[in-house]
Amino acid sequence: MAKSYLPYNLEQRLLLPPDMREWLPEGHLARFLLDVVAELDLSAIERVYDAKDPRGRAGYHPAMMVALLLYAYCVGKPSSRRIERATYEDVAFRVLTGNQHPDHDSIADFRKQHLTALAGLFMQVLRLCQKAGLVKLGHIAIDGSKFKANASKHKAMSYGRMSEAEKKLEAEIQALLEEAARVDSEEDAQHGKGKRGDELPEELRRRESRLQKIREAKAELEREAKERAEAKAAEVAEKLAERARHEAETGKKARGAEPKAPDPEEAKPEPKAQRNFTDPESRIMPDGANKGAFVQGYNAQIAVDAEAQVIVAVLVTQSTNDKRQLVPMAEAITANVGQSAEITSADTGYFSEQNVEHPALAATNLLVPPERQKHGTATNAEAIGDSDSAAQRMRIKLSSPEGRAHYKRRKAIVEPVFGQIKEARGLRRLLLRGLEAASAEFSIIALTHNVLKLFRARGALAGLPRAA
Repeated sequence: MAKSYLPYNLEQRLLLPPDMREWLPEGHLARFLLDVVAELDLSAIERVYDAKDPRGRAGYHPAMMVALLLYAYCVGKPSSRRIERATYEDVAFRVLTGNQHPDHDSIADFRKQHLTALAGLFMQVLRLCQKAGLVKLGHIAIDGSKFKANASKHKAMSYGRMSEAEKKLEAEIQALLEEAARVDSEEDAQHGKGKRGDELPEELRRRESRLQKIREAKAELEREAKERAEAKAAEVAEKLAERARHEAETGKKARGAEPKAPDPEEAKPEPKAQRNFTDPESRIMPDGANKGAFVQGYNAQIAVDAEAQVIVAVLVTQSTNDKRQLVPMAEAITANVGQSAEITSADTGYFSEQNVEHPALAATNLLVPPERQKHGTATNAEAIGDSDSAAQRMRIKLSSPEGRAHYKRRKAIVEPVFGQIKEARGLRRLLLRGLEAASAEFSIIALTHNVLKLFRARGALAGLPRAA
């Protein structure tokens, strides 16, 4: 008896459904994302096209391009070439574009032109998360992670090497110029003047361009060294003023050596201070995930609400450590969600007495240990004793059962978010160069993280867009 098979005829023309969304199952992320984008205010993008001359080739619809880019970041395909290819090969991308195929240049240009507006959608998605009840402000944890820049660390040069290379290139250029002058003199003597021979040799142009880049990088490092010296001088002046006030109040000379302020005009970069020629605003940073390793990148900060691991604030910096990021992140949380959380936690890398006593953190129960806590050990409150210092008060707070229990949750709140971004979605490198562009791109990464949280919670919570 012959077997029964499903029909198989490659010559048969298909009657396609009129609604392309039917190509995807109900509840698919792409269908959900179309509903989310329909809720967003895209007027900042649309105004750019409203102001343009209506003549000429029609552009792609902003809503389609936004949905396409956000979905690409959600599934870990942010490259414009990969997105273009996916519009042919991936059903979800074809549905999002309505079977259109914007080329990679159009995608890259749209992202570049509207980068600020795209980053601004972070707040709109955060509002949707709040409306859906995914942000409770009970406990917010702050942490940072290094993201690779779109630049190789091997394209960096230290200040010391720059000085050596500058002298070497100057000597090589001078030798080439002298050789060119000698050849010109010989040719003039042989052929007479009047022939054009003023074009620079390729070798000379290459050396001059390298010398110019090195000089610009040196000047930038010297400017930063001067700024650091000025900031240090201001800090020392503040300490000296506080020291003088203390001596006036107590009538006793303050203990310890008097702090010395550096002279900004004499400040010089450290010989090992580096600048990258591909992305000069990126920095060499220790890679926390691989001890002893370094990356060329940026330090990305996130503040995560404990309820559903929604990111409520982001910040991208050039700082290799987190100490100066606690106050800016606390201010960003308040600006974004309207108030501080009941509890705010961060690891010891964020601790300083000035940080924990800052007014921006006065309204929250702050938990930031002054030193790294060993796993499985607890601080004895009686051994700590009483003290007026912020560090001692924090140790006492963290030694209590309640403090230990709250701080123990920090890792489980914030660290999995970086895992979801880097491991699950593969977004370990920022595509865009420069601090401003890298900051905007990380905001897009954060808002798509929140979109995924909305997507996974849509069945359990009311008030969310549903993939129809």
